[in-house]
Amino acid sequence: MSKFRHPEKQKNPINPIKKKPEWIRSKLTNSREFFLTKSVVNQNNLVTVCQEANCPNITECWSKRHATFMIMGDTCTRACAFCDVKTGRPNKLDPLEPKKISLAVKKLNLRHVVITSVDRDDLEDGGSNHFYETITETRNENPNTTIEVLTPDFLRKGDAYKKVLDAKPDVFNHNIETVPSLYLKVRPGSRYFSSLELLKNAKTFDENIFTKSGIMVGMGESKDEIIQVMDDLRSAKVDFLTIGQYLQPSVKHFPLNRYYDPNEFKELEVIAKAKGFLLVSSSPLTRSSYHADEDFALLKKNRKLINAKSISKENH
Repeated sequence: MSKFRHPEKQKNPINPIKKKPEWIRSKLTNSREFFLTKSVVNQNNLVTVCQEANCPNITECWSKRHATFMIMGDTCTRACAFCDVKTGRPNKLDPLEPKKISLAVKKLNLRHVVITSVDRDDLEDGGSNHFYETITETRNENPNTTIEVLTPDFLRKGDAYKKVLDAKPDVFNHNIETVPSLYLKVRPGSRYFSSLELLKNAKTFDENIFTKSGIMVGMGESKDEIIQVMDDLRSAKVDFLTIGQYLQPSVKHFPLNRYYDPNEFKELEVIAKAKGFLLVSSSPLTRSSYHADEDFALLKKNRKLINAKSISKENH
């Protein structure tokens, strides 16, 4: 009998996890603020990407009352090879979720909140209206809180993304995640150029909204490929780039190729800044929402400086 097995029937490959270097390890804390954040999240039955994606910065962020809320459930309709969020058939949307998020933001007294979601390919609009309602409700309840969204790509959903932008988030983030050559293995349900187009369209729709994107390194990409992604994002007029280390969640996830050291991240930051991004965050533990409130303040400051320089040149 032939030993050939159909690829679809083979079990997920076992990819041993490489030992983390000392610069990857996050700080532990038992602070009062950490448990306050945890209690607010649990009492309101909210989902956070901090927990679902096993973020290495959860203890630091929650100790500062920072949390990234994940709306539309904890089950994703896609199966990206790098992601630890579960995949399957999601539940129906919770119509009370926007209100719950707004009250949690108020309870935590957040200056800046990040709202993300799972992919909801099962919904006609990809969940864009739910984003709109969550942003609107959060702003009504917390008029002084700035709002950042980290959205799916709304692939094959037409102009659905415009509904999110209609709510006027302060930052519109969509992560490119990796280089084009790795997309079929890392993000099989997504398309590199569709993600680029979304970011470009978001800036065209409202140039006052900051646009943001991020990439993980350590999956086997080359330096030249990373630089090409930077150029592509700048062509889409993305304002803010985050670069962080890919951390393999389990032996069944996409294999880690290598760890970049802090000096390599610093070099990528220098290159990216030279490309013209308003802001670049590049470090082993950088994630999309890591230090998001401080970064938003820097974005505003840097934009003012650039506008001031432009006015000065025109006057001369």
